[in-house]
Amino acid sequence: MGEFSHFDDQGNARMVDVSGKADTERTAVARGSIFLSKEAMEAVLGRKVKKGDVFTVAQVAGIMGAKKCSELIPLCHILPLQSAKVSFQVSEEEGRITVECLCKTAGKTGVEMEALTGVSVTLLTIYDMCKAIDKRMHMEGIHLVEKQGGKSGAFYYEEEKK
Repeated sequence: MGEFSHFDDQGNARMVDVSGKADTERTAVARGSIFLSKEAMEAVLGRKVKKGDVFTVAQVAGIMGAKKCSELIPLCHILPLQSAKVSFQVSEEEGRITVECLCKTAGKTGVEMEALTGVSVTLLTIYDMCKAIDKRMHMEGIHLVEKQGGKSGAFYYEEEKK
């Protein structure tokens, strides 16, 4: 287990100094799901939600969220994202919409927080757009799926074996 890098010698919060690090290609993928009632799912898929096309609006919101990560998370670095993509997988039978966010940059620090923020904002937008139909929606499993680049190398999330 590594030590916490966002504290100085006196225990004060600080932004990590990455000025001496070389720029490298970095990618991160995050994923999470929202569960909706049958009525809400039918409205989303039928494009009958009064606030508009849920997938289009949530996709744009997720990309905007990834771009604004450093404004939301106090000690995150400002990163020039070279790519941010939000995609959806629908399981109508389970009442689940799974969101995935892929972020890329060339920089001194990773884009994990941007991908996680992108997923979170996308899910929150779906909730906001559908809450008039279903206030019992819930979000689950927001997590980093994989990351590439940087000194710590690649990371791949593996499901727990039961």
